[in-house]
Amino acid sequence: MPDAPVLEVRGLTVEYLTDAGPVRAVERFDLDILPGEFVGVVGESGCGKSTMLFGIAQLLSPPARVSEGSVRFRGHDLVTMTDRQLATTRWRDLSVVMQSAMNALNPVAQLGDQFADAMRAHGERSRATIRQRAEEVLALVGIDLVHLKSYPHQLSGGMRQRAMIAMALLFNPDLVIMDEPTSALDVVAQRSLMLQVKQLQQQLGFAVLFVTHDMSLVSHFSDRLVVMYAAKAVEIGSTKEIFANPGHPYTEGLLDAFPSIRGPRLPLTGIPGSPPNLLHPPVGCRFAPRCPKRFEMCDVEPPFYDAGTSRAACHLHALADKKVVQ
Repeated sequence: MPDAPVLEVRGLTVEYLTDAGPVRAVERFDLDILPGEFVGVVGESGCGKSTMLFGIAQLLSPPARVSEGSVRFRGHDLVTMTDRQLATTRWRDLSVVMQSAMNALNPVAQLGDQFADAMRAHGERSRATIRQRAEEVLALVGIDLVHLKSYPHQLSGGMRQRAMIAMALLFNPDLVIMDEPTSALDVVAQRSLMLQVKQLQQQLGFAVLFVTHDMSLVSHFSDRLVVMYAAKAVEIGSTKEIFANPGHPYTEGLLDAFPSIRGPRLPLTGIPGSPPNLLHPPVGCRFAPRCPKRFEMCDVEPPFYDAGTSRAACHLHALADKKVVQ
C-alpha cells in the first residue's frame, strides 16, 4: 500500500554482553518511517542512537546483539533474516552511510572499482551498465567523473562523504540510513552536503533515517524527530512542532544547549549532571535525576502521553489529564 510504512520497528532491544552483565544500549524502541519521509534521531553521546541504527540495519557485531523486538522492512523482518538474505537486501533496497567515509571506503581501491564491486555483488555483470550507473550517481552528488579513478585519500572529507552517498544510491533504495555523516565536516560543508541529500531525497523519493547530535541540522532538514535518552525514545513528533513546543524536559534541555543564529542573544543553560550507567539504570524515569521538573510520579516509568502534536514519555502530561498513547 502506498501509505504503508517502509520501516516498522517494534520493541527493538539491543544488549552488549559484558563481564558485569548485559547492558541494554537500546530498550523497547518503536518507530515507523513512511516512504519519502526524513526522520531525525537526536540525543547526547552514548544515548544509543548509533546502536539503534546498527540494530535496525543488522550490522551489529559481538558483544552486541538484538535480544528482543522486530524490524520489518517492506514487510520482512530483518532480525530473522539469514546473512545471505540480508546481503541481498542491503544496497539494493536499504543502504547505510557510515559516520567516517575514510574508514568505510576501501583505501586501496579506486571509487569506480568500489562501485563496480557493489553492483557485481547484486548480479550486474555488464561493464557498460556499471560504468553508466557509476557516472550517474557521481553526477547526482556533484562529483566530477574523473574521480572514478581516484582513491579515497585523494578526495576531501566532503567529497568522500558524497561518494558514500553516491554508492548508497546505486540501486535507488527505498531507505537510506545515515549515521552522523556530517560529524567530520566544517559547517559550510555540512550545509552543502545536507542540502544535496534533501534535494536527492525529494528527487528520487527514498526515505531517510538520520542519526546526529546536531540539533541545528535536524531543525532544517527532518520532517519528524525522535529524541533519545539513556537507551530509550523520550519524545517523537513533528520536528517543527517539537522545536516550537517541546514536550519533554530533556528535549527542552537539548534546545537550550545550542545557540540560535537569529533573534536575541540568550545564555546557554545546558543540562546538569551526566547520563546514567546503563548497567544499573535508575528506577522510573531515567532523566529524573537530572530533571528540574522532577516530582513524585517520576519514580514510576512513564508511558508515552499525548503532548500536543508529539508524544512524550513524561508524567507532567498526566497532570494535564493527557491521554496515554502507549
